[in-house]
Amino acid sequence: MEQKKKVVIIGGGITGISAAFYLQKKVKEKELPVDIYLIEAKPRLGGKIETVQRNGFTIERGPDSFLERKKSAQQLVKDVGLESELVNNSVGQSYIFARDRLHPIPEGAVMGIPTNILPFLTSSLFSLSGKLRAAGDFVLPAKEVKGDQSLGQFFRRRFGDEVVEHLIEPLLSGIYAGDIDQLSLMSTFPHFYEMEQKHRSLIFGLKKSMPRKNQKQPNKKKGIFQTVKTGLQSIVKAVENRFDEVHVKKGIKVTEIERLEKGYRLHLSDGSVLEADSLIISTGHQAIPSMFKEQGASFTYLKNMPATSVATVAMAFPEDVIKSSTKGTGFVIARNSGFTITACTWTHKKWPHTAPKGKALLRAYVGKAGDEAIVEQSDEIIVKTVLDDLNRIMRIEGKPEFSVVSRLMNSMPQYLVGHNEKIKEIRDKMATTYPGVYLTGSSFEGLGIPDCIDQGKQAVRDVLQFLRLH
Repeated sequence: MEQKKKVVIIGGGITGISAAFYLQKKVKEKELPVDIYLIEAKPRLGGKIETVQRNGFTIERGPDSFLERKKSAQQLVKDVGLESELVNNSVGQSYIFARDRLHPIPEGAVMGIPTNILPFLTSSLFSLSGKLRAAGDFVLPAKEVKGDQSLGQFFRRRFGDEVVEHLIEPLLSGIYAGDIDQLSLMSTFPHFYEMEQKHRSLIFGLKKSMPRKNQKQPNKKKGIFQTVKTGLQSIVKAVENRFDEVHVKKGIKVTEIERLEKGYRLHLSDGSVLEADSLIISTGHQAIPSMFKEQGASFTYLKNMPATSVATVAMAFPEDVIKSSTKGTGFVIARNSGFTITACTWTHKKWPHTAPKGKALLRAYVGKAGDEAIVEQSDEIIVKTVLDDLNRIMRIEGKPEFSVVSRLMNSMPQYLVGHNEKIKEIRDKMATTYPGVYLTGSSFEGLGIPDCIDQGKQAVRDVLQFLRLH
């Protein structure tokens, strides 16, 4: 009989469990001689994904949804039998708080880039000079840049400071909790650079790339995000329930990875030892260097790579105590507006399944690059700070029925300028120093749930090719 190969996946977040799930699928389909191990330092799987069910409310402590157009998350939901639970977000007006009031985000703005000119021209968000400067996108030539550049540098050159600071920056910072003047364009939105090179104007390029509306179909708007009604953690549980050929070890850390003549020896925090032919490491980048005895310069970038700490505050209210003339689903806040919160979602409006009838669920966000101190405060201080901020924007009569504060410490890896090149260098070095070891996950090629699932699937392909089992 052919001797079985042993594959160990370190890290049980969405990347790790996706890798384990799809590796198991391949092993079963092709009857491959592979044993699979999944090791997670925490007592549960899912990483940042965690759902709280309380008093009829469904509260996400980490991400609350995924983009429908990136198909891998939707596919995983179908693969684990939860397709009937899929829902899209309700479409409602979103706002930006700037210049001391809420302004509707102009209709047709994609990541802050206008595709409908009239709503942009009539928007109260920008001064006349700001609008004129943004119109420079129509005439400015494409600029070829060798290597990388920051998001801020790129968008300021196309649209000017005002549109960037009042529209683009609040939207993009909400995704990465970072400073757009430090974040890498080529690691976050490379298609915008490619669009500029091809079409010169980003506005023209976006308009050409958008699908044409089908005139026969009624123009019923559907939200671009999806989740499952039972909460994202139910996806994690459904994946875990299908691990009939995956050996799962929870609450155990890998303390050292030792290279052998053939394969690797893993020393675990419970004193046990595990040998492997190939490894997938999907932990946060901060945990990786300490696992390797012979570190060298390979991991210098990972050691120095920043990660932002953020927190979310979910608050339950009777619906009638929130006095607001705004009918939307949420808002983001321009950086220099003098607030601690960075955004707030009227979750009961965006996702009606999350709150009982007659109840409201607000979810506010705090923590951003350069302003993370609030995350380390007590729950009481964070809730009070959030309520004080919200009452400057709308009127809330009374205190929440209950609140859930969720801290994600050092959880948002920052892809700084040059990130792609540094990651390629690390992976090239790993291929010679630690062949068969694959680094993957949110610290490398995308933070979103679909991006992480895609990376898990790619790691499976890499492992099977290395083991010559593909």
